[in-house]
Amino acid sequence: MAGKSKVKRRSGCPVSISLEMLGDRWSLLIIRDLMVRGYRTFKDFQGSSERIATNILADRLRRLEAVGIVSAEKEKTDGRRINYRLTEKGIDLAPVLLDLLVWAARHEETGAPCAVIDNMEKNREQILAEARRRWRERDLTPLLPEFKVKKEVGSRKR
Repeated sequence: MAGKSKVKRRSGCPVSISLEMLGDRWSLLIIRDLMVRGYRTFKDFQGSSERIATNILADRLRRLEAVGIVSAEKEKTDGRRINYRLTEKGIDLAPVLLDLLVWAARHEETGAPCAVIDNMEKNREQILAEARRRWRERDLTPLLPEFKVKKEVGSRKR
């Protein structure tokens, strides 16, 4: 199989192996931001509403690069800047992220408008094709808006 790793695995279970590579929320959120929000730089990721700490962000970007999900490229106009990009292996996670998005919106209260989720469910293949097209063409136009948390009346959450 392509993309075999020489890392010692806990088991041969594909779910276990996937979780070893992606097993925390930060990794999946970085992949989401690359895939659907057009983020490319460390600074872009820092601006995400989830507010990832810089040390965790640097660690997850290194891990994702080490397992072949993300690649780091020096910017042509400024060699000091690094742009991150999903690899083929990374863009192949599009169906997984779409399914997670739809699943959570179906079972939990989210900031995603129902019409957006319904459209994504009904037009799954077109959404996935568009994500892949944008990746292939390096189109940074966001595929999805940033979904804001709805503030509850009387809630102390910020």
